[in-house]
Amino acid sequence: MDMWFDHVTLSRVQFGFTALFHILWPVLTVGLSVFLVAVETLWLKTHDTDYYHHARFWSKLLLLNFGIGVVSGIPLEFQFGTNWSEFAVVTGDFMGNILGFEAAMAFMLEAGFFGIMMFGWRRVAPGIHLFATVMVATGASLSAFWIMAASAWMQTPAGVHLEQGRLVVDSYFDAIFSPAMPASVAHMWVACLETSLFVIGGISAWYLLRHRHVDFFLKSFKLAVIGAAIVTPAQIILGDASGLVVAENQPAKLAASEAHWETNPPGTSAAWALLAWPDADAQRNRWAIEIPAALSLLTTHTFTGRVTGLKEFDRADQPPVLVPFYALRIMVAIGVWLLLLSVWTVWRWHRGRALEQERRLLTLWLASLPLGYIAVETGWLLREVGRQPWVVHGLIRTADAASALPAYAVAASLLAYLVIYVTLLTVFLVFARRLVRRGPDLQAPVPALHPSSPLRSAPGTVVAADDAAPRS
Repeated sequence: MDMWFDHVTLSRVQFGFTALFHILWPVLTVGLSVFLVAVETLWLKTHDTDYYHHARFWSKLLLLNFGIGVVSGIPLEFQFGTNWSEFAVVTGDFMGNILGFEAAMAFMLEAGFFGIMMFGWRRVAPGIHLFATVMVATGASLSAFWIMAASAWMQTPAGVHLEQGRLVVDSYFDAIFSPAMPASVAHMWVACLETSLFVIGGISAWYLLRHRHVDFFLKSFKLAVIGAAIVTPAQIILGDASGLVVAENQPAKLAASEAHWETNPPGTSAAWALLAWPDADAQRNRWAIEIPAALSLLTTHTFTGRVTGLKEFDRADQPPVLVPFYALRIMVAIGVWLLLLSVWTVWRWHRGRALEQERRLLTLWLASLPLGYIAVETGWLLREVGRQPWVVHGLIRTADAASALPAYAVAASLLAYLVIYVTLLTVFLVFARRLVRRGPDLQAPVPALHPSSPLRSAPGTVVAADDAAPRS
């Protein structure tokens, strides 16, 4: 019990809690902004005004999401100075610049064009508005790139050396493009797309189940299905690539996430524990359901590949086991389920089924709406808890990176964050529910693309021909 009142543990819990809450919002910002680029492009290409109304409807959800994301992200920046000052001092020459790049190069780009995207429909030409939407999506994706580059460097540090208690950067290129960076960035970016597609698909399924705006939301549902059919298998491939990077650079993390204690002898295979109950004190699993040779196959792509057991590492260097082990399995199970749901939906569609009448299928899409978020959260737990006891793998221990604060002060700030973030989540859910229940405004005037181009409009849609030219 005393461990929980240790200032290092409390600072870890506080940073972990704020990070897990904050990550919910950039995920949808990245994926939904890409979707908005797609539907706005379809509007300009096909002149189908439904796509214009889709852009207007989903952008409201994006605005709400973006606002909560900005507010919830500010405490993370402050904690580097308040709770992790030793980490900031040692790594500031690199981490300070990377976080500065994210703010100046990515967030400012995204925020600068956000107002044009949201409120410029009748003030700028359609092509300029599409450019603003592309810039918002680009800024959101760049933000994900810089954050994941920093996180990947903490997992597999490169391009630096320690000198008199501080990290000196030898090569920014090597540090930014560390061994874990390509797989980390790709895996996270595709996770944003996958999560957003199932949010879009789940909300669209809700409307279809209630027979509201059926033709309208059938379009967004089909777009989500097409996107999911592409993204879900890609994400599984990228997850495998990420696992190979971990196996090569962080064997202790791999062993912990698989509850693999004993190194398999040459010529033999390592079994994969489907489920188990790890006992770190006894350095074994109390029970396990295992698949023979599967861990060797997954880790080395051979049946007799050598997989280092956790016992090979000093206990002081061993990560926790229980959280990474089950976080990995929850993430993988969700990934497989979303793939199966996507394939099943495409198969029913290909067989000529009317998707708007497939109530069981639509119900499963609605129920799967939060699963992408859960997969992202468990993946982040695997990533960060599995890196312990290092804050920068192999270079700086977490215990040495924390500020020397009174435990009660950290506990008080943790409680304050808990109250504030629960309030923010409640506010988001209330306004998101109100937005979804209200639905799209299909009577809103649609700007003409140019005077001589008739628009294909849904029944009852008003086309504003006088909006062809920009307004100041």
